[in-house]
Amino acid sequence: MKLRFCKMHGLGNDFVVVNGLDDPMELEWEQIRRLADRRLGVGCDQLLIVTRSNGSDADFAYRIYNADGGEVEQCGNGARCVALFLRDRGLVDGGTISIDTAAGILEMGWEDDGRIRVNMGEPVFEPARIPFQTDRRAVDYELEVNQRIQKIGVVSIGNPHAVLRVDDIASAPVDTLGSAIEWHPRFPNRVNVGFMQVDSPSSIRLRVYERGTGETLACGSGACAAVAVGHEQGLLDSRVAVRLPGGELVISWLGKGNPIWMTGPAVRVYEGEIEL
Repeated sequence: MKLRFCKMHGLGNDFVVVNGLDDPMELEWEQIRRLADRRLGVGCDQLLIVTRSNGSDADFAYRIYNADGGEVEQCGNGARCVALFLRDRGLVDGGTISIDTAAGILEMGWEDDGRIRVNMGEPVFEPARIPFQTDRRAVDYELEVNQRIQKIGVVSIGNPHAVLRVDDIASAPVDTLGSAIEWHPRFPNRVNVGFMQVDSPSSIRLRVYERGTGETLACGSGACAAVAVGHEQGLLDSRVAVRLPGGELVISWLGKGNPIWMTGPAVRVYEGEIEL
């Protein structure tokens, strides 16, 4: 089969975006891995399939697949790219839109400078809903990894995140420790792992090891998770600049009972067709 696609990115977190609005599609696990392969396919961190909203109150919907072929619930950078994808095709006018995901409906709109602002929902700290195995809810937890104790915060931004505070983001063992925590048995659905360096109450640096993908240049839900955990720990203000390897996101959260907002760019790189 021939598949048309659009290559997009949000701060270097890159996507293959496919139009499934008129032709709902189910790609096989092997086809998704082929698309994501940077040598044999197009290459991406995630595949995004844009669809109709299937009876929900949202304007549109999309499905998210990691590079390993597994479907996941949430992707903040991907949400901004989907919004731009729809606007480029004249399907939305640049006002406020709603998009359904496996994690719920996201609301988003455009800033005057062209950046896209996304309501990512209220962060969830209840361990059973993340899910994370523990006998109590706490601000942070001790996790034994490779015979050493790591202190982590855990939260769901529609998908599970663990956040570690580090002194030097450049030397953080993102690949090795990130992989070990991703597969830790206390996270039944695996977990995304953020390594956070706090520069001030309004500025952090962050690297994220994404579940099913590895380290990416940026992670929107990971940025939200880091700010939510840092805010709960009394380290961060309600508006924080998050500097990732691919660029900067602005995350705003007023605390419990409020949604967390992410603001950042989206870029269309090129369009093409591939034989699967």
